[in-house]
Amino acid sequence: MPVVPVCRLEPLWEQVAAVLPEHPIVSPTHPLGCHRRRISDRVVFEHGLAALVHGSGYERVASPGCSDGTIRRRLKEWAAAGLSEPVHTLAPRAYDRMLGLELDDLAVDGCLTKAPSGGEVAGRSPVDRGKPGLKRSLVTEGRGVSLPVVAAGANRHDAPLLGPTLAGLDKLDRLPDAVTVHLDRGYDGGPTRALPDALGFDGAIARKGVPAPIQAGARWVVEWTHTWMNGYGKLRRCTEKLRPVVDFSLFLAAALVVLRQLIQPARLRYRYDAEVDALYIELHALAPGTAEARQLSDDLIADYGLDGRLAGLEVLDAAQVLGSVEGRIVLEIAPSLLAATEAR
Repeated sequence: MPVVPVCRLEPLWEQVAAVLPEHPIVSPTHPLGCHRRRISDRVVFEHGLAALVHGSGYERVASPGCSDGTIRRRLKEWAAAGLSEPVHTLAPRAYDRMLGLELDDLAVDGCLTKAPSGGEVAGRSPVDRGKPGLKRSLVTEGRGVSLPVVAAGANRHDAPLLGPTLAGLDKLDRLPDAVTVHLDRGYDGGPTRALPDALGFDGAIARKGVPAPIQAGARWVVEWTHTWMNGYGKLRRCTEKLRPVVDFSLFLAAALVVLRQLIQPARLRYRYDAEVDALYIELHALAPGTAEARQLSDDLIADYGLDGRLAGLEVLDAAQVLGSVEGRIVLEIAPSLLAATEAR
């Protein structure tokens, strides 16, 4: 049984494989051309995921076909190349294309975890008797989808990490004109209050001395996401010492959390009926009996609401129109298609 469900493993691996450099099966420098065959990147990636989920050492997840030295060496190679950050950046973009990110309200907070082996990122934890620990500063959108995440030592205060965390928002495709950043009372300070204004955001910062339940507001979603990320053992108790490897594990876990949040609602919005080979794409929900169907072409039907807005698209003969790869429908809604249907 895989440590990660196949519905999350396959999309993640496709994105990782797209950024991995190509290597020959055997070393071309071997004088006889008969060096040991290189272990598949897919095999090493699945072993690395097992270590990320369980939080165990690589020797515990190694197998006869993939040693702990190979896992450790390959992950260091990928981490040094910075391959996990682009993958994490692609996950929120996919969510935005399929479901839409709620970027009007952002929430930022930090979370302390253990780092018993110390390392380049770890610092003395103020809540664990000075033992080595890590802090991750995370920003989420209105539904808790993980956006930029920054790793630091456990001795770092939340406030100085706000700037580097919000700086990662530049990698998003879009930001609305009015953005509110929700922060807890740990960010209640002069420089921290000035930072959202400098970035063009509205800062909703809890005041010291006011009971939290009265002013929790939209900030709870970031705590929810931190809980999901703590489900990965390598984040709860990180034994990695090198910063690139720590960031690799952090970005990979964040991408998995976003995929989890994407798949569940997408199953309801994108429905494929294999018996009649029809795909329905729901853009926004309508009350029963209020949809107006319009035949746009032989294989495309559009549903409109009472307000004239496009509510859904039905594609007939979907496997032929959209194409299928290994039994999976490949779908991308082009902006030109949406513009054409709105014009009609």
